Amino acid sequence: MKKLKSKLFFIQTLLLHLFLAIIVVVISWKFIEPSTFNFMVRAFVADKLSTDDIVVIVIDDKSIAHHRWPWPREYYGKIINFLNEYGKPKLIGYDAIISTPDKENPQSDKYFYDAVKNTPNLIVGFSPLMQPYETEDEEIYDSKFYEKFKVNIEPQYNIFNFNRYQSISQYPPEYFNAVKYAGSVNITQNANGYLTYMDQIVIVNNKFYPSLGLRMYLKLHDTDNIKIYTDKLTIDKTGLNIPAIQTPYGFQSTIKYYKERDNSSYTHKKYSAIDLINSYDALKQGKTPEINPKEFEGKIVFLGANAKAAALSLEDALPTPLMTKHPGVDIQATNLDNLMHNEFLHEITFGQELLILAAITILTFVIISKCPFFISIILLLAMAGGYITACIFCYRNGIAIHVMTPVMLEILTTIFGYSYRFLQEGKNKEKIKQAMGKYLSQDIMKNVVQNIDDIKLGGKRANVTVLFADIRGFTSMSEKMSAEDVSKILNEYFSEIEPIITKYNGVINKFIGDAVMAIFGEPIQDLNHPVNAVKCAYEMLKKVEQLQDKWLFEGKPKIEIGIGINTGDAFVGNIGSETRLEYTVIGDTVNLASRIESYNKVYKTNFLISSSTYSYVSSIADVIKISEVQIRGKSKKMDIYEILRLTY
Repeated sequence: MKKLKSKLFFIQTLLLHLFLAIIVVVISWKFIEPSTFNFMVRAFVADKLSTDDIVVIVIDDKSIAHHRWPWPREYYGKIINFLNEYGKPKLIGYDAIISTPDKENPQSDKYFYDAVKNTPNLIVGFSPLMQPYETEDEEIYDSKFYEKFKVNIEPQYNIFNFNRYQSISQYPPEYFNAVKYAGSVNITQNANGYLTYMDQIVIVNNKFYPSLGLRMYLKLHDTDNIKIYTDKLTIDKTGLNIPAIQTPYGFQSTIKYYKERDNSSYTHKKYSAIDLINSYDALKQGKTPEINPKEFEGKIVFLGANAKAAALSLEDALPTPLMTKHPGVDIQATNLDNLMHNEFLHEITFGQELLILAAITILTFVIISKCPFFISIILLLAMAGGYITACIFCYRNGIAIHVMTPVMLEILTTIFGYSYRFLQEGKNKEKIKQAMGKYLSQDIMKNVVQNIDDIKLGGKRANVTVLFADIRGFTSMSEKMSAEDVSKILNEYFSEIEPIITKYNGVINKFIGDAVMAIFGEPIQDLNHPVNAVKCAYEMLKKVEQLQDKWLFEGKPKIEIGIGINTGDAFVGNIGSETRLEYTVIGDTVNLASRIESYNKVYKTNFLISSSTYSYVSSIADVIKISEVQIRGKSKKMDIYEILRLTY
């Protein structure tokens, strides 16, 4: 039964720990890990510069200061023509959504559309939308868009379609006809509002579309074949494996950010759009341009807008782990940079995370259970420090791992483990106390526990009352009965008188064969100890009379007891050696009590007390005085008293 209770307690404790661990993990994943991830990316991932092969051209505050917003699209056309006619970059990525024609400047639109049409290496952006199409013409546009801009994306498993995106932002017809390649510019913010993932593939009405950066990568390597696996996207021609997982929006990979360049809020080399427009105009006029077109030769160029001074719609900057306002065009460039150089941030799987948490928890429990407290704390601190160091190493090598959750779980497990250990030790101590209480008095045991740090040889002198009780004719009875029968009688006798002694604040000091020695006045403080000792003895004799009737009925021999009591000063405390102590009372008071008890045999009595004890109980006891008794070891004769009855 005790083992069953112990197992049940362990299971309940384990379930409670599991419940609290789940709460800690959920809270950590939701509120702590996102901030920790941002810090780790800033400190240990974004520690190198991006490639010089990718640059960004931005419609920035400088550009808006030269030409007020909104711009005619002719300006965009000039930038594209500058790159196409003079710069000769490998690719141009246009991070913008063109959805409506400029009816007030149709010639400006035509200039822009012609520039797009005449640039074979231009990939433009589009945006998947959540609202469904409303007209049949829009649904026809969806089919036309897919037929023109589709790539060969092959799922290698049965994909569940969440159907979050149900339409596509529509291009003006002239722009649609001019564009040759398109990619999604959507970037999904995580639950905490940070851009940590790139939607490499979006799903719109069961159709797959690549991101702007991925479409540029495919164009760069003259392929359009992508295979989707449960944990990656594969481009067979280049052997590129993109770590990605499916989400309600498509397939996401974790962005690996680069170091900010010269506190510019950009991680790639940045050019102001107005400088390219002015340079294009200068070249057309035969003048020296502000920017040498050769700076873009063989480069990959991203074109976008991010101007704080203009209308709110022109500021394209969102929070990332790197900065609070990271330009969107630079994020698109970062994605292509990751793809080109196979530099990704690999997040560990949910299963791997659980294994780490389980290992940390088990190791913490092992350390707590096997090691002393201070060594455990040192080992646990070392384990936490070692884990954080391992996390830093992982991030430096492109592996994103939860940092604080395992540490928090270790702290929880430590608190829980020591709480469990404390409870178990408390239960064990209580068991020990109960077990030792069968050998020592409960009161002596309490005294030892209360003074556990001050146990030593020695004691004090105190006024006490000592009671001796001895069974008459025990030797002859033992010769006639088996040892088992004798022990049963003794055990029953001792079991009956022990509560009586305790009732009157007495402490059983020891069992001496068939005799009992009890102390009153210490260690239980009792100013009325002589009276209580006499009352205790009187009740013990009454109890023996009851036992005699019971034993007679059971066919057991009749036994009688003799009791002797003495009151006086004695030494009370610990005697023995440094390694073996005994709490007892010694002195002439004890010896006299024992010898008075022995006179019961001489005078055929059952209950004798000394004159010192009688002086305390004379008002409540009827006695017979036995005068001038020669006590062995005493030079002078003394009076002793037989208690006949108590009159209280």
